[in-house]
Amino acid sequence: MRKHADVSIMKSYRKELWFEIAARRAFVNITPEVEACLAESGVREGLALVNAMHITASVFINDDERGLHQDYEKWLESLAPHEPTSQYLHNRTGEDNADAHLKRQIMGREVVVAITKGKLDFGPWEQIFYGEFDGRRKKRVLVKIIGE
Repeated sequence: MRKHADVSIMKSYRKELWFEIAARRAFVNITPEVEACLAESGVREGLALVNAMHITASVFINDDERGLHQDYEKWLESLAPHEPTSQYLHNRTGEDNADAHLKRQIMGREVVVAITKGKLDFGPWEQIFYGEFDGRRKKRVLVKIIGE
C-alpha cells in the first residue's frame, strides 16, 4: 500500500510574441523566443503550440538555411504572385494582400512541438519560423504550452 500517491500537476502557459516586420515578406527564426517561453513555463514534458494570430502570416518548421528561404520566396511568388493585384477578387475590397492570404494557407497557421526533458523535441535541423506575407504592421504569434 502506498502512503503517498504520485500526483502530476498539469501546467498551462500562454504568451503572445509581437512582430512588426518592415518588409512585405520575411521569414524570422523564432526558435529562441519559443525556447525562452518554454523555460519560463517550467514544463518538462508536454506540448508547445505556436500559431500565427493573423491571416496573412504563418508559423512553420524547417531548416534555417538562407538558400531554402530564397527558394520558398520564389516558389510562393510563382504560386500566388503579388502583382497584378487586380487578378484577385479579394483585392476588390480595397486590400492588396490576397496573395498573402494564399501564401499563409500554403505555409500553415501553426506548429505543435513535443517537449521532452524540458527541451523542444526537434528532428535534425528543425527550427520554428514566423512567415510574414503582408508586413509593415504589428502582428502576434501565440505560444501555448501545456504539460507537467
